[in-house]
Amino acid sequence: MKPRFPIGLPAAAAALLLLAGCSEEPQVVQYEQGRYQGKADARPWEGGAFNGDKTAWERALHDRVRSQNEYQRVE
Repeated sequence: MKPRFPIGLPAAAAALLLLAGCSEEPQVVQYEQGRYQGKADARPWEGGAFNGDKTAWERALHDRVRSQNEYQRVE
């Protein structure tokens, strides 16, 4: 007689793998109405480079835009 391979072991393993996918939790964030739960945004000039100086930030922004003009870069 030939030894028989137990069919119950592979069937149990397959059932375990199929059931493992059913226990996944939904990954959708539940928001409460009227409440923002994220990090508060800071203004661009409040960072470490400008230390709250809005005019210095505007000047740096203006200089950066001026350097992107091809006509002024060639001269």
